[in-house]
Amino acid sequence: IQDSPMDINAIVAKRRRDFTGDFFRHLTLLSETYDSLEDRDGLARLGARCLSAVSAFDNTLDIVDTLDTAQEKFDEILNSPSVDAACDKIKSLAKSKELDSSLILLINGAWASAKDSPTIKNEVKDIMYRLYKATQRSLRSIAPKEIKLLKYLLNITDPEERFSALATAFCPGDNPNNVKESNAIYTTPKELHKWIKIMLDAYNLSKEESEIREARKLSQPVVIQRLFILKETIEVERVSRD
Repeated sequence: IQDSPMDINAIVAKRRRDFTGDFFRHLTLLSETYDSLEDRDGLARLGARCLSAVSAFDNTLDIVDTLDTAQEKFDEILNSPSVDAACDKIKSLAKSKELDSSLILLINGAWASAKDSPTIKNEVKDIMYRLYKATQRSLRSIAPKEIKLLKYLLNITDPEERFSALATAFCPGDNPNNVKESNAIYTTPKELHKWIKIMLDAYNLSKEESEIREARKLSQPVVIQRLFILKETIEVERVSRD
């Protein structure tokens, strides 16, 4: 891995079973043998890249279509000269509307994997946490339409009305010549499903610290239940179509 850092994704794909707790413990022990802070930092970054590659591999089925692009962006972020520079890259991606849902899920997954792991070095956890927080802050500036749509759907108390609104959001009309309503929000099941996962990730990973205002409001059990139902509805519909 040290000899071919750009091939980490391919290495993980071939040898995923080797990236266990023992592997990350080995990285920790190896780092402690280095006297140079620069060498230790380099190994911490290598561990972070391994962690993100493992997380990406484990979630391939969910984000397969855009995984490569998201992973390339994440690698660029991790290759930044400093953590502050990495956070600035995330902010820049948000401004240019390139901080897409797949990349967000990848960053969330990397932090989730590192957060409670006893085998991951604190330096790696700190990197992942700061990247996660930078991503959460950037989400507020993006204001994706799917978040607005979810807020609208979750406020509908009647289940039938909610499912009808969900169907309308996925299919604005059978006639392609129909003019869409100016205040309506349309998206795809796949994209909305990703944003539901992002909302749930934000809620589960950091209930009190989440920068996503809507995620902080998910403390009400009924709202969480509705979100899970929406998620399951989309998944069932996807399976039935397949």
